[in-house]
Amino acid sequence: MPFGLPSVNKAKKVSNGNYLWISYFHSYLGPKGRAGFVMSSQASSAGHGEAEVRRKIVETGEVDVMISIRSNFFYTRTVPCELWHFDRSKPKERRDQVLMLDARNVYRKVTRKIYDFSPEQLANLTAVVWLYRGQSDRFLDLVQGYLARTLSEAALIAEHVTAFSTAYKSLVAASSPFLKTLEKDAPLRELVKERDGAAKACLASMDEWTSRIAKDWKKPVEPKASAQRKRLEQLDPLAQACRDLVKDVDLVCKLAGRVVDTAEKEVNAREHEEWDTRAIGRLEKELDARRKELVEQLKRTAYFERQAHWLLSRFPDAKFVPVAGLCRAVTQQEIEAADWSLTPGRYVGVAPAEVDEDFDFEQSLKDIHIELADLNEEAIALASKIQKNFEGLGI
Repeated sequence: MPFGLPSVNKAKKVSNGNYLWISYFHSYLGPKGRAGFVMSSQASSAGHGEAEVRRKIVETGEVDVMISIRSNFFYTRTVPCELWHFDRSKPKERRDQVLMLDARNVYRKVTRKIYDFSPEQLANLTAVVWLYRGQSDRFLDLVQGYLARTLSEAALIAEHVTAFSTAYKSLVAASSPFLKTLEKDAPLRELVKERDGAAKACLASMDEWTSRIAKDWKKPVEPKASAQRKRLEQLDPLAQACRDLVKDVDLVCKLAGRVVDTAEKEVNAREHEEWDTRAIGRLEKELDARRKELVEQLKRTAYFERQAHWLLSRFPDAKFVPVAGLCRAVTQQEIEAADWSLTPGRYVGVAPAEVDEDFDFEQSLKDIHIELADLNEEAIALASKIQKNFEGLGI
């Protein structure tokens, strides 16, 4: 083995095979070879013989990037891990450095037990490595793509607004003949007034923004950090408006549903010939379908703006800088002072607490439903197993 054997137990056997594999991977690299592999988090800070092997590996100057990944990223293992990257052709100016990247707070929830990276999260983490390697042009290209995608998604909002508005007006028109027969002091009239007010404000706001999208921001932004920051500053209000409009659209749909529900349950609308229950039910479903499409389009617009914001807020000049809780380039001297640990969390510090302004209540409900579905499946499987065991016992 090029770096010697790690700890040997009383039976003269290597007690932990992690560093046998790490040495094996390194030994197969050519003069310009690169390697990337996954190891349990224990390996990056293991002591005794493993620490000695790790010291020798670090001193080669060929450890390039270490990335921490949170737990539950694999179907068969729940433990957190690190992604190790070797590069035997590292330039001279970086041979004394290792990029430490802590990605434990970057993830997407797939199921209750499984997490992964979205394509954009993966691209953003890769962009940090690009900056570390001095590849600012690739970073700028990625941000450029996010800004362009934000506007292309924003341009599609108008057609969904039209479809939503049409569906809303159709539902209002179908229920209006009956609602006009109500007494002026009927409580339902107040609810109708609230519905109409919310719809008017929501549609007016959407018309304002779709008009701005159609005429503003037509000129492509230069692929320079300063120009991209300026464009992002212009797009921040649009992204915030999209998040606010999601709530407004949901409110309009909810109030429209409450009007129908109240009319049928509290004032016996179904008994009146002016009220077509089947048609109104169909129009309610149509409105909800158009709501979902519009909401998804608004979210997509805000989502891509958020990706550009994630990158530029951390690296405003498209140059690598240490970011608390995320990344830092450390020297061999610093690694030696930390007992040759290659755990990124020991070097990057802790990110300041942030208020999640983009908290997605609907997505949180979806996550809860996913978790509930998983738990139900487990409960069914467990109940079946218990039943079979009882049958096996003759009970």
